[in-house]
Amino acid sequence: MPALMNPWGIFLLIAGGSLLLTGIIRRYALARNLIDVPNNRSSHQIPTPRGGGLAIVLTFLAGIFSLWLLDSLPTKIFLALSGAGGLVAWVGFGDDRHHVAPKWRLSAHFLGAAWGLFWLGTLPPLSVFGHMVYLGWPGYVLAAVYLVWLLNLYNFMDGIDGIAGIEAITVCLGGSLAYALSVSGGQDWLAPVLLLTAVSGFLYWNFPKAKIFMGDSGSGFLGLILGLLSIQAGQIKPELFWCWLILLGVFVVDATTTLLRRVLRGEAFHEAHRSHAYQYAARRFAAHRYVSIAVGLINLLWLLPLALLVSRGSLPGLAGLLIAYTPLVWCAFHYKAGAKEQQEV
Repeated sequence: MPALMNPWGIFLLIAGGSLLLTGIIRRYALARNLIDVPNNRSSHQIPTPRGGGLAIVLTFLAGIFSLWLLDSLPTKIFLALSGAGGLVAWVGFGDDRHHVAPKWRLSAHFLGAAWGLFWLGTLPPLSVFGHMVYLGWPGYVLAAVYLVWLLNLYNFMDGIDGIAGIEAITVCLGGSLAYALSVSGGQDWLAPVLLLTAVSGFLYWNFPKAKIFMGDSGSGFLGLILGLLSIQAGQIKPELFWCWLILLGVFVVDATTTLLRRVLRGEAFHEAHRSHAYQYAARRFAAHRYVSIAVGLINLLWLLPLALLVSRGSLPGLAGLLIAYTPLVWCAFHYKAGAKEQQEV
């Protein structure tokens, strides 16, 4: 087998391809005037090209196709990730170029979630304090809502330089380690590592100060793929689903707290705003860099150890989730997630 026709060679090609393709897309976006112009809802101050997340999409899809050809990725996983992710990315790129009505975007999101769930097959049981809870058919409805929420919250959280890329890299790293330390044999860690490498090439262009933004094509794709990987993890070992939920904690807590507070005030949840905790923090510290790095450190130093304890069976999944999320909820309120902007000071 040629040196590059193995998983590690593919990872190297995907990282390099993502790096190169992001630069090409940036030139295309500048030529076609696909620019994010700052307004009073923005967290940036300089007009910046968008749509760079398409490089993540294309390289990841090429990578999972290669892994499938090498028999390193099951057909059902390949079809679930490529079909669902490709659809959501296509609609997102259309929205990056020309506005797509929310009802059509949401319809595509649920269609993508349904496609992914169909190919993943039977939903895993939830391990709750040693008891296995089987959700049956209602579980598919809950799973679809879960996937669509992850997809959209990832879009909401992609508001400052580097944060969405750092989140994806650290979550995938944690998920891969959980596989390696709790499941003997198997190649289930390949897909998360592949996504990590695809995002790494893009992050070079997006880390403060960003030279290109991810756009809806990339953020929605990442949210959905991470959600599908978390469900697949639960199929391998029920505790691993809790691991992924723990690792996704920063984005889940900030976005959910912000949404609930805005809805309870009677505000339209779909309207643009900049009232997430991470956005308030970025303005407080007058820099995106510190907040994005802090998210990565929280993931690696707080959430990852708890996730690994759960994966090893040393800590019940739900207990681990509650322990992990409690300080995150405090941080969300401390940085005024969902508060009206005049309450900032």
